[in-house]
Amino acid sequence: MARAAAEQLRFADVVQSWLGRPVLVIGDAMLDEWRFADSDRLCREAPAPVLTLRRRISAAGGAANTAVNIATLGGRSVLVAPVGADAAGDELHDCLDRAGVWDRTVSQPGRYTPVKRRMLAGDQILLREDSGDPDDPLSDLGVDCLLTALDCASAELRAASGGEKPALVVCDYGLGALPAPVRAWLVEHRDRYATVALDAHDLADWRGLAPTVVTPSFAEATRLLARAGTVRPTTNPATAADPVGTGASPAAGGRELHLEHPEVDPADGPSELTVGTAPGAAGMRRTDGPTGEPTPGESRVAMTRDGLSVTGTGVTVNAEVGAGVDRAVLAESRLAELRAHTGAAVVAVTLDTEGAVVGGVDGAPARSHSTPVPASHAVGAGDAYLAAMTLALAADAPLSTAAQLAQLAATSTVAGTGTCVCRREDLLAALGRPAADDRQVLVDTGHLTEIVAEHRRAGRSIVFTNGCFDVLHRGHVRYLEQARALGDLLVVAVNSDGSVRRLKGADRPVNPIEDRAALLAALTCVDHVVVFEEDSPAALIEAVRPDVYVKGGDYPPELVPEAPLVQRLGGQVRTLGYVPDRSTSAIIDRIRAYGQEGATDAQAAPTPAVETSGATGTGTAATTGADAPPLTGKAP
Repeated sequence: MARAAAEQLRFADVVQSWLGRPVLVIGDAMLDEWRFADSDRLCREAPAPVLTLRRRISAAGGAANTAVNIATLGGRSVLVAPVGADAAGDELHDCLDRAGVWDRTVSQPGRYTPVKRRMLAGDQILLREDSGDPDDPLSDLGVDCLLTALDCASAELRAASGGEKPALVVCDYGLGALPAPVRAWLVEHRDRYATVALDAHDLADWRGLAPTVVTPSFAEATRLLARAGTVRPTTNPATAADPVGTGASPAAGGRELHLEHPEVDPADGPSELTVGTAPGAAGMRRTDGPTGEPTPGESRVAMTRDGLSVTGTGVTVNAEVGAGVDRAVLAESRLAELRAHTGAAVVAVTLDTEGAVVGGVDGAPARSHSTPVPASHAVGAGDAYLAAMTLALAADAPLSTAAQLAQLAATSTVAGTGTCVCRREDLLAALGRPAADDRQVLVDTGHLTEIVAEHRRAGRSIVFTNGCFDVLHRGHVRYLEQARALGDLLVVAVNSDGSVRRLKGADRPVNPIEDRAALLAALTCVDHVVVFEEDSPAALIEAVRPDVYVKGGDYPPELVPEAPLVQRLGGQVRTLGYVPDRSTSAIIDRIRAYGQEGATDAQAAPTPAVETSGATGTGTAATTGADAPPLTGKAP
């Protein structure tokens, strides 16, 4: 028990250490759309259910969901990807904004944003409709824009992180976001990134990248081995008789497992792979054709007993020698070959419901386990795995620790239907270390300077903003989420009631400082709230010395009144645009307009009878004289 508690504490320390780690994500971004419906009858035209749509949600998918998971796990996440200039692209931008991802996507007019639409009834996926043509290549101008965005985002992320090299995550799902010039640029500039993680359907395209870690599914790993035409050597006496745990013995021929794939691999999802024995041979034979393809005399090995198959992976196990094959054992036996063919220091073969097998250059392979869940609960779990693995390795965690944290991140997201996103709070809670600790959000100036000094000693960056926040609305929330994404700690300074009256007029604030501060403190993106009495936050800026000072507005940073002070103290100034038609003044004006309309209606209405009571009795009378109170619709 003590050992388990110590291990959980060590894992929690790693999660804390990766706060603010800079990570650039590039690849195939898409939109996940979920449509939930009810069905209680079949239609007359066909044996198909009649669906009544109840609700619809959308979420970031693919590379975009990996970027979202990095942000929600506490990293500083930037996404570079081509996105269509369409409604799906607009929704994807909103998803990224809500998660605090730095959106550096490149609009591609005439190209559609890839969308996966799932229709569900009773928590069961009935169908999936995909849109966005993977065969539609980027134009030359689109490629140039993507390379420019990649170069600028890399420099921006490094500058915002005090010169620290960012990590890089490449998500290549065959949808056209990573053409040859982009791959060549990444290989050429590999030294700009400290940790490089690769998730690709076709790993052979990325051999020159020398990634830190690759995370293929079992199907993707076996496809790579099949194409490479590899035969596992049986030089180890302990495994020569039974190299992959199949139960086959030398007396039975001692045959190696043979891995095949169809002529056309789907761009989305695992390929259809067959695990069996190569007929008439001890293993894969070299041919004059494409490396790894079966010889002309070989046929597809798909004979099974009782239809035995491993669902969800596209892998069929041949009954003659495949019965008893453990995918984890098979993956573990090929880790060295996978590292050689990918050039990666670490290979993590994910086994969906069976967890993962992870191996590096040194040390024994690490095995992690998962909990089987419905397929509709596991969409995007691999993105959470990839995000946590990248952050852990970027924080210099041991490989075994990184493997366990990545599996825990993926497992803790599969509680319900929808695209999986793991939050830092969820991961810490799974480790028995809830993020909702005893930290004090509402602080005074003296306490705030102590807190800031402690975080600065730990190498964390401080973001500072200020305002009245009289009526908290959507524009405020989005603004604060974006501000929080610019650093490791967000401090919000809010004007006192007296300060607001001097700035806004005698009828403001609408809400007292107690309410305004409490609402700000309740936002998860806000770390500390401090109240100031002055009309200017200059004294607080002097005390906090923020790394980033944020203001809302469409004007350039140099026009911010506090800019000279912040820059003199060594910080930078950023301005963030407001959400259109969302402002405190507009909300107050609408409320007052409704009140005036109500008053007008009350004045136009007939004077009602009022109940009066006298000294000698009680009765009802129509009071119309001077003693009647005026009915103006307003409180006296």
